[in-house]
Amino acid sequence: MIISKQKPFEEILAMLKECQKVFLVGCGECATTCKSGGESELKEIKKQLESKGKIVLGICIPEAPCLASKVKMELAKSSSALREAEALLVFACGLGVQSVKNNYRGNAAVLPGVNTFFGAIMDAKGNFFEKCSMCGECVLEMTEGICPVTLCAKGLMNGPCGGMDKGKCEVDKEKDCAWVLIYKELEKKNKTAKFRQILSARDHRKSAKPQQLIIN
Repeated sequence: MIISKQKPFEEILAMLKECQKVFLVGCGECATTCKSGGESELKEIKKQLESKGKIVLGICIPEAPCLASKVKMELAKSSSALREAEALLVFACGLGVQSVKNNYRGNAAVLPGVNTFFGAIMDAKGNFFEKCSMCGECVLEMTEGICPVTLCAKGLMNGPCGGMDKGKCEVDKEKDCAWVLIYKELEKKNKTAKFRQILSARDHRKSAKPQQLIIN
């Protein structure tokens, strides 16, 4: 799940300063789930834009805008409206915005309607928590499913720092130390011997940007 939040309306208006005719693109997956780019959010934005004199030519919500096939299919349904558009305002994560730009064949500006924050898991109550940094070098088998790269404020790979105090993080006293959590999980399963194994330093080349995966 990619977490995004809608940009302040004043910021959206500023982006559209020189554009009168706007087409809205949402996201049927992540942005719908975190309520930044679903159907109800786009309908509300449409009302707000029209109240400021903008002309909203249409709305489309690709199931997964980060997939070229989904974007192309949805944009094709609104080809006549898109020919008039001066801007496509995309309420999807940065991946979705760039996917729309890459698969849209017109000359209108492609603009982001949300700010993208992090990848997360969702709990049973609908809350979102960042748990993975997508570092390209997963060690969860050694840390009982708790990611030290993400949950440790310093990204330490071999135990807590000297600033840990009573199980709390030196950087944020309200947060549990990631390595204390890891140790407790290992202890529950009688696997504390793993705690003594030295993990190699991270190979940052595996998370160098930008990356690609070519499927032949």
